Amino acid sequence: LSLAIMTGAFAKELGLGVRYQTVNVASTWGRSGNLVLHNSHVNVSLKKLSATMLIYGDEWITIDFIPVPEFYRVRTQVIDETRMVAMYMNNRAAEALAIDRVDAAYWWARAAVLQDRAYADAYNTLGVVYRRRGESQWAEAAMRRTLALDPDNTNAIGNLASLMQRQGRLAEAVEFSARLERLQPELPFQNFERGMLALRAGDYRLARDLLEKEVKPTNDYHEVHLGLAIAYLNLGDTATAARHLTLARENSSTRRQQALYAAKLEQLKAMVH
Repeated sequence: LSLAIMTGAFAKELGLGVRYQTVNVASTWGRSGNLVLHNSHVNVSLKKLSATMLIYGDEWITIDFIPVPEFYRVRTQVIDETRMVAMYMNNRAAEALAIDRVDAAYWWARAAVLQDRAYADAYNTLGVVYRRRGESQWAEAAMRRTLALDPDNTNAIGNLASLMQRQGRLAEAVEFSARLERLQPELPFQNFERGMLALRAGDYRLARDLLEKEVKPTNDYHEVHLGLAIAYLNLGDTATAARHLTLARENSSTRRQQALYAAKLEQLKAMVH
């Protein structure tokens, strides 16, 4: 997202036409502690200039910073710069939440809402911020605003189901849960949770099979690869275990995690040799 905005800024400075698009490739998920993050896909297109540099040509050049499989048919929807900026602010709010900077998250989410009042996901993020601060009434209002703008927003539906359950409003919790199940039969990180339970129970084959299903939709979450490394190591496949441990290190988000995985990888290599 940041790279697309930066590219658009440079292109406008050069006098090129710019448009931003959302791309309908399969969504991916990320995780930080108990915070589950939904990742969508955007790109930027630039209008080519003619050889004389005086008039625009007929074609757009699309620049995408996330690879799309070759021959993969995608649909795009053009969005304006206001929405792109709101998406950026919303992302900053999520980043702040991931490191427990709740106050900073509030100001970023609030800015996203003020930037684009029709952007449903910003209200959902604001609702999560309110819930973290114990402001359940405001959290519910923000999430319901998300559904007013986007009735099938599974993120807001799931958050409301959880909020209703915590408040003891069980009938409403069941209603939102059933609605979520219809729209999203398999929840994000469902196979990860089951895989880690199987791992703790010592059922390494089941753990491997469940965690392998989680690699793509979770966008290479480092703990998925760590779980797979443990499973493969206990199944006697040290080469595959080392590969997943390397991927865990490469996809970890902090230097501390990277150092920890690097140390584990060295231990594994020493065991092999």
